[in-house]
Amino acid sequence: MSGSELAAKVADTLTVDAEAFRARAEAEAEDLVEEVHAGTFDNSQAIVGLEQELYAVDDRTDALRRVPRGLLDRIGFEKELGLHNAELQTTPAPLSEYGLDQQVTELQAHIAAAQDALGRENIRLVSDGMWTVPPNGETAREYLCDSIEAEGVRSESGGGPGADAPGIRIGTNMSDSVRYHAMANTDYPSGLEIDAPHVHLDGDTVMLESLITSIQPHYQVAHAPDLPEYFTYALRVAGPLVALGANSPFFPPDLYDDAPAERILTDAWMENRITVFEDVLNPPTGAGDPKVCFPPDFDTVEDAIRDIATDRTIVPMDVPDGQRFDDRFRHFRHKHGSYWRWVRPVFDGATRSDANARIEFRPLSAQPTIRDAVAFEAVFAGLMESLPRREHPVQNLDWQTARANFYAAACDGLDAEFTWLTADAAETGAIDEIYGELFEYARDGLELRGLSSEAAHRYIRPLRERVDRRLTPARWKHDHVARAVDRGVPFTEAVWGMQAEYIDRQAETLIEETFVDWLAD
Repeated sequence: MSGSELAAKVADTLTVDAEAFRARAEAEAEDLVEEVHAGTFDNSQAIVGLEQELYAVDDRTDALRRVPRGLLDRIGFEKELGLHNAELQTTPAPLSEYGLDQQVTELQAHIAAAQDALGRENIRLVSDGMWTVPPNGETAREYLCDSIEAEGVRSESGGGPGADAPGIRIGTNMSDSVRYHAMANTDYPSGLEIDAPHVHLDGDTVMLESLITSIQPHYQVAHAPDLPEYFTYALRVAGPLVALGANSPFFPPDLYDDAPAERILTDAWMENRITVFEDVLNPPTGAGDPKVCFPPDFDTVEDAIRDIATDRTIVPMDVPDGQRFDDRFRHFRHKHGSYWRWVRPVFDGATRSDANARIEFRPLSAQPTIRDAVAFEAVFAGLMESLPRREHPVQNLDWQTARANFYAAACDGLDAEFTWLTADAAETGAIDEIYGELFEYARDGLELRGLSSEAAHRYIRPLRERVDRRLTPARWKHDHVARAVDRGVPFTEAVWGMQAEYIDRQAETLIEETFVDWLAD
């Protein structure tokens, strides 16, 4: 699609009546509530799924690479925000030993095949929380902020901005998704900035968000009206799981201000992915309610549905009817696209029999290996199975405390100060006690779904060993850079040296092994 065609489609989108869109979404939400209570969105068994995001690098220099869109289509991956991004979604599977094994083998099959195909173009896909080496011949700032303004654009329907109106802002290195580009051209006051320790960056589009990549485990609840109970538990485990998966302590070096390397290392946050997503998409303080945030508890499933329905939509669109069952709720379903809670409820299904209510766990960085990613999927699902069934007291942990745990995890990883309620309802901040319970209840939940003790242990082990060693991917990166700086290596070279080592180790372990295998030597 040419730039002028894309700009015209964006202009067309901007003519959609936001109030009419909202009214349709809210009416559909009431119909959805009726279907939920009629049992349409119930499941006879727990179902899990996973979204895996990656970015592309030059396999000779480790520099970020744009992936030709046609090539991306041929290898079966979906477009994401940046031209360097690729996304893969697993087929939902029952939460069982066979189902989890299927999640692993599906990721292995697709990613291994993609690496072979891309390798012929000297491109490698990397699973990581944040890239740090910009494309050859460019700075990260240039790559993220490059955009053009298409002047005098009229929409395809004849409306939209004209010759005397402001132009349409198009991000040069963004995928040609109308929704992505429209976000920078609406009246919604997205911050379009990054503000982290020793880093401040202003942009014109949401392209800044393409710094980060994630994994997103999904868990479908058996009885949709019970979703709020599961959701409460998901919020309480969010902080400890984010700390365990932290994998984005460093930005591309040219984005840092002129601070001493030692100061940057001391002040570094372990999971900068959290602040990037919030800073880019939320309004500046005082300009509106944040959309990327730690969500509230819900008392009822109606509360969850109506929270989505009444959430401000950044890019209302004319959503055509189709053949899917949930096209009855197509405007409501579109709202999921900008309902950016760190944990969010989702209601959809291509057919009536596929209709489901699920929890998407969204704050985790992409992990060093496939088995690490599925370990998080298994642990999260196991916790969702066990904690509600055993009526674990942590559901009574104050919401403000759960939120504080979450942001402490983003800053300090496993060094964060947490507050947890044990199975005896005693308050504790002891890291071994907190994770000991998490893993025990995850094991219990997996065994409740028929996994053997050995299989449950196999899925949990990669994460348990991170706690035992007090070493996450973020800490591994931080230690690597700190050692290099201590030897007198300039900060930029230290970060890029760490990134080269990360990519080299992942090349050997992405498909079959785990992050813990990096630590054997």
